[in-house]
Amino acid sequence: MTDTTDVVKAASWNPTIKISYSDGSINFQPDGIPNHERDAYYAVPNAGVVVPDASTANIIKDPTSAQTYSFDIPSVPTFSSTTTKTSLGSIGVMISGAVLYNPFEGDGTTVAMANNFTITNEAGITASFVDKCAGHPTPGMNGTGGAYHYHGLPNCVTTKVDTTTGPSHIIGIALDGYFIYGANDINGKAVPANSLDECNGITSPTPEYPKGVYHYVLPGTADATSSIGCFHGKVDESQIQAMPNMMPPMPDLAAAAKKLGITETQLKDAFNNTLPPDFPSAAKKLGITEAALKAALGVK
Repeated sequence: MTDTTDVVKAASWNPTIKISYSDGSINFQPDGIPNHERDAYYAVPNAGVVVPDASTANIIKDPTSAQTYSFDIPSVPTFSSTTTKTSLGSIGVMISGAVLYNPFEGDGTTVAMANNFTITNEAGITASFVDKCAGHPTPGMNGTGGAYHYHGLPNCVTTKVDTTTGPSHIIGIALDGYFIYGANDINGKAVPANSLDECNGITSPTPEYPKGVYHYVLPGTADATSSIGCFHGKVDESQIQAMPNMMPPMPDLAAAAKKLGITETQLKDAFNNTLPPDFPSAAKKLGITEAALKAALGVK
């Protein structure tokens, strides 16, 4: 494949993405905030739960926050007969400003798009695990989490560059330098998932490469083909970033309870097993200020 610099420059990147060019490499610095609407609330795992379902999740306000990303991606991708498994973290930069993850949740086997669910809490608020854009933010506490990412085809992104009956255009770039496209071929027909290789790749014409080029396809499925499971290009493994820590070390609840003059059970009950912790609600239940509660727990 030839140098992709000119094609990258012509793509419809969110202006918030800082892109710089050097010999053989393109540096992308997105802040992770997509340029499309997100849900106001999300269903997230209860404390200690890696892969939630409707019975092990709670609802929080959208925790999406700006991230500090920097990816050095080759401007001349090199196809490799040996594939590299994608990680559970960022595997590509999307034109929206958010990042792409592989198909799986934190256990490495559960497909996020197949595990979607919607719940309603006591306040009547309804939230989904994965939103209509095939994305969601990582939950977290004490300054972690809030990393919005996709696990599949984000229609909120494709609608900005494609028509419903036309071909798919570039919607992102993987860490190995190969471009990411939506579900349609050059003729506007859906690309069958079974026509893709083990990494969701295919060599075929695209609007940017009418003579054909190797690229990845997000086919809009709800199985392991929903996102890229491996890289078919040579990839700098130092660029493969782990999924943000959703469950950092928990504070010493026994010590915090002692400081507050309550039992550890009372402290746990106040939080009602939610992640991220709802500090205002817990403080109200305990009859103390939020500042006093956080001070006892040693969190910011």
